[in-house]
Amino acid sequence: MHIEQLYTKCLAHAAYYIEDNGEAAVIDPLRDDEQYLAIARARGAKIKYVIETHFHADFVSGHIDLSEHSGAKIIFGPNATPGYTVHIATDMEELPLGHGTLQILHTPGHTVESICILAKNAQGKAEAVFTGDTLFVGDVGRPDLLSGNHTKEELAEMMYHSLQDKIMTLDDAIIVYPGHGAGSACGKNIGKETYSTIGDQKRSNYAHLEQDKAKFIAVVTANLPTPPSYFFTDAGINKNGYKPIQEVIAENSKALTVSELQEHLQNGVTILDTRDANTFGAGYINGSINIGLTGDFAIWVGAIMAIKNPIALIVDEGKATEAVTRLARIGFEQVKGYLAGGTDSWLQASLKLDVIPTMNSNDCLPLIDQENYQVLDVRNRTEVAKNRWIGSQHICLTELRNKLQNLNKYDKWMVYCAGGYRSMIAASLLKAHGFVHVINIEGGIKHILAQTPEVVDLMEQE
Repeated sequence: MHIEQLYTKCLAHAAYYIEDNGEAAVIDPLRDDEQYLAIARARGAKIKYVIETHFHADFVSGHIDLSEHSGAKIIFGPNATPGYTVHIATDMEELPLGHGTLQILHTPGHTVESICILAKNAQGKAEAVFTGDTLFVGDVGRPDLLSGNHTKEELAEMMYHSLQDKIMTLDDAIIVYPGHGAGSACGKNIGKETYSTIGDQKRSNYAHLEQDKAKFIAVVTANLPTPPSYFFTDAGINKNGYKPIQEVIAENSKALTVSELQEHLQNGVTILDTRDANTFGAGYINGSINIGLTGDFAIWVGAIMAIKNPIALIVDEGKATEAVTRLARIGFEQVKGYLAGGTDSWLQASLKLDVIPTMNSNDCLPLIDQENYQVLDVRNRTEVAKNRWIGSQHICLTELRNKLQNLNKYDKWMVYCAGGYRSMIAASLLKAHGFVHVINIEGGIKHILAQTPEVVDLMEQE
C-alpha cells in the first residue's frame, strides 16, 4: 500500500492518503480538499472512500466536499448520526481497497463513534493502523469533549477497553498513524513525533502503562485543560454539514477601505492582525489582537477568539486568502474582510498606531527595579514546572482572557513565553483590554536564560 501523511502544523493535524492498485482512501481530510484530489490525479487513482474517525471538534473536515468532488463514499463508524448520507460501518467490517483492505475498529472513548482503521495488504497482513483521536504518540484522546449523555469517566472507561481489547493487542511492528501531533488540544500532552509503532506505545505511552482500569480512568481524566469554546461548534458543523469552502473564501476575502474598517469597528468587529510579532508590536491599530500566520495560527485563533464574533484582518501583502482559508478550516467564517494596504493605509488616513515595545531581558531588569514592572509568564504548566522567572506570575495563555480580572490593568507588565510568539498574543490581549504599560520580552525564556540566567529558577534541577 502507498501511504502519505499530510501533516498541517498550524492545526497539529494529520490527514492520510492510502492507495492500492489505483483505488484510494482519504482519512480525516481538511476542509480545503484540492490537495487530496491533486494527489489522486497525479497518481492516476480514484478516491473510493473518505473515512472520518469521528466528528471532529478542532477543525471542519473536508469529507462532504471531497465526497462530492471525487464520488467517494463517506464512511463513519458505529453510533455516528450525521445529517447527510454516509455508510455507517460495523465493527470489524472490511472495506476492499485495491488488493488490500481497510478494517474498521470501533474504539469509543474520545467520542462514542470513534474508530481506528487497520490497513492490510494483499496477503491480509496488517501494516498500519490509523488511530484518529483514540491513540496519539505518548497520549490518548481526551474523554471530555462530547456534550451529551456520557460523563468523561464513562468515556474514559470506554477508552480503556478500546485500547486494551483492540489497539494494544495488535502486532508490535504495526505503524501507528495518529490524527494529531504536539500542540493539539485534543490530548493533554501529545509527543512531538507524528507516527510511532504499537510496540513503542506499549512501552512508553503513559495511559497504556496504567493497566488498572480505575487508575486509568483517574489519570486520563485528571488535569484536563479547558477546551477551546469553538470545539463544540465545529463538532456540530461536522455532524450537520457546512457551506463549501470556496464560497466562504470568496465571501470573507473582501478588501476593506479605512472608512469601511472604521464602520465595522463601531459595530463591534475585532481586528485580528496576522503579521509577525515584531512587525505588529512596532505599529498596530488600537484594540487589535495579534496571532501571526507564521506560528500555530489556527490553534491560537481557536483558543483566543470567539467563533461567533465578527473579525477584520490585517495581513501582509498577498496573505489574505491564506488567512481566510486557515480560519475557515476551524469554522471561523465571520470575516468582514481585510484592510487594503494594511497599516500603511491607516497612517495615510492620518490615523494613529499603537505600539508594544519588545525588549531583551537585560534591558528589562532596570524597569523592574526602578519602575515596578511585574513579569507575566504565559507558558503552559509543564513548561513552568521546568523553569521560570523568579517572582513572575503565571497564567496560561489559553486561560488569560478569562483571568484578566485577576491582574491590575494600572500596573506595569512585561510578558514572556518560550520564544516570543505567545507573549505578543498575550500582550495584545492586555492592551486591548485597557492595560496601558505592556512590554514583550524578546526571545522568551531561551533568550532570558542566555542573557540573564540569574533571574531564572531552574526548578527541574531542584
